[in-house]
Amino acid sequence: MLQNIAIGQYVPGTSFLHRADPRSKMLFIILFAFLVFMANNVITYAILISFTLVIILVSRLSLSYILKSLRPIWILVLFTVILHLLITKGGEVYFKWGWFSIEEQGVRQAIFISLRISLLVLVSSLLTLTTSPIDLTEGLERLLGPTGRIGVPVHEIALMMSIALRFIPTLMEETDKIMKAQMARGANFTSGNLLRRIQHLIPIVIPLFIGAFRRAEDLALAMEARGYRGGVGRTRLNKLTLSWRDSTIAVASLALAFVIGWWRT
Repeated sequence: MLQNIAIGQYVPGTSFLHRADPRSKMLFIILFAFLVFMANNVITYAILISFTLVIILVSRLSLSYILKSLRPIWILVLFTVILHLLITKGGEVYFKWGWFSIEEQGVRQAIFISLRISLLVLVSSLLTLTTSPIDLTEGLERLLGPTGRIGVPVHEIALMMSIALRFIPTLMEETDKIMKAQMARGANFTSGNLLRRIQHLIPIVIPLFIGAFRRAEDLALAMEARGYRGGVGRTRLNKLTLSWRDSTIAVASLALAFVIGWWRT
């Protein structure tokens, strides 16, 4: 059930993306997010979708597994579609009933915004799926390194983000166990109106929060017991180094930016 959600998971492998430097992948995602918001017609979105499929192929991960990362956001996508169908007007009228109408611009914006959200989630999921938490932490720390000179706690920020990503699968698994335990006691999470369903979630949320706080306390005690300090003076077993793969990512990113800029209207 919930353990099939791909967000926050890391799948070990030897693909091109697995061996690329995490800094290159993070910078690419920032550029990709910018390009997604630059896209404004069918051609630019088709290019972005094709590029996303190519990098999924390069990652050697199952497409069906990566698509599972869209499961947690389907409500957000559905809400976005409904919102644009209701409030965005203009162009040809496809359907009209009283005050309610579905028009060309509403359908266009609903599709484009949904694609933006989906593409961003898919590409971001590839970062965590192909990058180990240790590399992710070091890459983020190296990228934010210059801001440490003005007092930004770079190491602490990178460590917090790494721990948060690491605990997503754990919390998903724990949620699944709690749901199954409650269902064994007769709980029903699939029937009733919206208010009733929200009430049914209370027996899940409370033990989940208690478990999360307990895990956080155990982790803090374990780090303190081992004398973990981090930050300045900390040595690393494997240092990040840029290679031809990162040059390839840089060239591909610039080519994608040029093509999107060319076809953007």
